[in-house]
Amino acid sequence: MVRSGTDIALRRTVTVLTALFAFHISALPTMAQTEPEYRMELGAGIGMVSYQGDFNASPLKNQQPMFTLLAKYRFDPRRALSFNVSYGWLKGSAKDAKTYYPAEAVTGSPDAAVPLNYDFKHQVVDAGLRLEYNFWPYGTGFEYRGAKRLTPYVTIGLGMTVVKAQSTVAALNVPAGVGVKYKVADRLNLAAEWAMHITGSDRLDGIADPYGIKSSGLFKNTDCYSHLRLTLTYDFWTKCRTCHNDRD
Repeated sequence: MVRSGTDIALRRTVTVLTALFAFHISALPTMAQTEPEYRMELGAGIGMVSYQGDFNASPLKNQQPMFTLLAKYRFDPRRALSFNVSYGWLKGSAKDAKTYYPAEAVTGSPDAAVPLNYDFKHQVVDAGLRLEYNFWPYGTGFEYRGAKRLTPYVTIGLGMTVVKAQSTVAALNVPAGVGVKYKVADRLNLAAEWAMHITGSDRLDGIADPYGIKSSGLFKNTDCYSHLRLTLTYDFWTKCRTCHNDRD
């Protein structure tokens, strides 16, 4: 059988396209490692903060806005160190607690009336460091093999809380929480996080030990607050390709 020139040209074209496709597929693992990794993230967030203490027992009551600036240093695709500075308000009321307070403990005088109508709204500043651990390697998948755009994570750290009540109150706090982050674009990260901040003070609400029980440490009769937030960060500071990289 004599083949026409058109048939021969068509066969050659199919052969070339098949070879190019096979080469492209075989090169994908290599191509997937060509984008740069980034060491740092900078961004901001907005959320809601809720005081939990002697005058509010529910994290769903008296929620107030809180704003955050943050920077993260990535050790690798699973671990990062985050520095956070947040500003917001803490709000509570004795009416929400629905309990009895000894008059002497609240006012210092056994003959004074218990201020059952006590309520407050105080400015709060929170600053601290946190370690984040991702359940899966985090990234686009083009800078680190096996990286995922979406990953849950846990976080814990150490910080300082400053509250402007009747006087300025400063206390250490331990934030611990969970979150989920998603890489919206190659250098853009969106994260939703909830963290509980356990403090070493019972005066965030302006009144210390209203039950007459002495507070101490981070867990005995101290105030705390929960923070639910949404943050957006941008990657920068390209990681060195020829030195310590995280590629397989």
